[in-house]
Amino acid sequence: MRNLIVIVLSLAPLLSSVAGGDIGPLISPALFNQMLKYRNDPRCSSNGFYTYNAFITAAKSFGAFGTTGDVNIRKREIAAFLGQTSHETTGGWPSAPDGPYAWGYCFVKEKGASGTFCDSPDWPCPAGRQYYGRGPIQLTHNYNYGKAGKAIGVDLINNPDLVATNAVISFKTAIWFWMTPQGNKPSSHDVITGRWTPSGADRAAGRVPGYGVITNIINGGLECGNWQGS
Repeated sequence: MRNLIVIVLSLAPLLSSVAGGDIGPLISPALFNQMLKYRNDPRCSSNGFYTYNAFITAAKSFGAFGTTGDVNIRKREIAAFLGQTSHETTGGWPSAPDGPYAWGYCFVKEKGASGTFCDSPDWPCPAGRQYYGRGPIQLTHNYNYGKAGKAIGVDLINNPDLVATNAVISFKTAIWFWMTPQGNKPSSHDVITGRWTPSGADRAAGRVPGYGVITNIINGGLECGNWQGS
C-alpha cells in the first residue's frame, strides 16, 4: 500500500552529507521537489503551500531531527519522515501519473472530515473550532493541537487553522508529532534513529525496530493489519 515509501527511501543514497545541525545540506531543493513532485500540481489543493523553505525552517526548531547519528541515519530519518507524511497527504487516484501514492503532499486539510474532534476535556474547545486532520502529519484531535501548540509556542486550540494556513507552523506540528512519544509508543524519531529498544510486550505485539512500527505509531489503528497487496 505504501509504494511511495520505496520511491522515497530509494532516493536516500542520493542525499549529500551534512556537518552541523542544519538539514539543508542533506536535502537540496531539487531533491525535495523530486520526492514531492506533484505537490504543486493544479489538481492538488495544496498547490503552493508546502515549500522547501518552510520545511527547512521548521526543522531548525527541532535540534535532533535529521541530525542524530551518522550521515546514513540522518538520511534515513528525513526519507522516512517524507515517506510517512507523503502517504498521509497523498491525493492520487488509481490512474494518476506514476500511481496513486506518488502524489504526496497533495492536500492540507483532511478530506471529508466531519465533527469537532474535541475529545479531551484537558484542552477545552472554543465554539466553532474543529480539530480534524491538517498539515503533513494530518494532526487530529484537540489534545494533539493543544500539545503541539504548547511545544512550538502557538495557540492552536484557539487557532487550529494555522496548521493549514502557515506552512512553517504546519511542518512544525508534523515534526513535533514525529519527535514525541505517543502514549505507550515510542517516538518515530527514536525508532528510525535506533534509539528505541522494544520490550517483551512490544515484540509480542509485533512492534519491532523498523519502518513498519512508525506506521503503527502514526496511524496504526487505521492502517496496521489492513494490507491491500499494493
